[in-house]
Amino acid sequence: MWGLLGVLAFSFTVPLTRVAVEDLDPLFVGAGRAVVAGALAIVMLSVTRATLPTLRQWLRIALVTVGAALGFSLFTTFALQTSPASHAAVVIGLLPAATAVFAVVRGKERPSKGFWWASAAGAVSVVGFVAVANGGLGSFHLADLLLFAAVVCAALAYSEGALLAREIGSWQTIAWALILGLPVTIALTVASMAQAPVSADINSWLSFAYLGCVSMFLGFFPWYRGLAIGPISTVSQTQLVQPVLSIAWSALILGEALSPSIVAGGVVVIGCAWLALKARVAAPRAVPARDATTTTDDSEKRTATEGTAV
Repeated sequence: MWGLLGVLAFSFTVPLTRVAVEDLDPLFVGAGRAVVAGALAIVMLSVTRATLPTLRQWLRIALVTVGAALGFSLFTTFALQTSPASHAAVVIGLLPAATAVFAVVRGKERPSKGFWWASAAGAVSVVGFVAVANGGLGSFHLADLLLFAAVVCAALAYSEGALLAREIGSWQTIAWALILGLPVTIALTVASMAQAPVSADINSWLSFAYLGCVSMFLGFFPWYRGLAIGPISTVSQTQLVQPVLSIAWSALILGEALSPSIVAGGVVVIGCAWLALKARVAAPRAVPARDATTTTDDSEKRTATEGTAV
């Protein structure tokens, strides 16, 4: 449920980014929202007097900074200059499978073969969707490459952030990551303001405020909490509903038409992600993976309970 709450917060990111870049410079939107979130992080960490991370934790926080505070926000912002929000939402539907890959590499989780078959089918369906929507395999746009890069960055940030959240807390993880990235995001924001005057209507500013306060900061509170409870690869599959929500918001907020290719692409990608979730839960190997994350105290309590039952 924590994961689903985070997904609900993130589902507005794509359509509201599309609104923001109508009037604001993409660099200002991508970097500026991280500056806003970083300012909120400083306030919260100061008020709560949070303990400073260790040097080893700082190195891992840097991965979250590169993935979430810099990579994902900048890549999606520039992509949404030309890509419809509904199109981008379906491409980002590849994110659950990508997060699962990083969960295996970093979290040592062991999804079943059925999980990987379903995830591979999802990846193929995403590529096929983009090809059909753009007129063929030879017509991939720069926006699509930017969206794929955003997916990789987010998957890295989600998996590493989930592991860190188990050590330093969910909101503390994203807060320290945002602060670490402030020198870069402030520099990029100032550079954007120097190149072009910052002028926008109220809708663009409200969208920018949401991106900075919720998409870049508050939304990570429940999301990292859910991933920390884990397993990461299972909880990440809750993002299968994000493309559906983002497409719905795009239609309601932006008035984008839901073409047959958009709907079909979304259904196929989400269906593959659902199969991946079901395959992992039903697989025999999923049980040892969950047991591996159980603490010694919990194991002892469960053993005592079973002994009493007998």
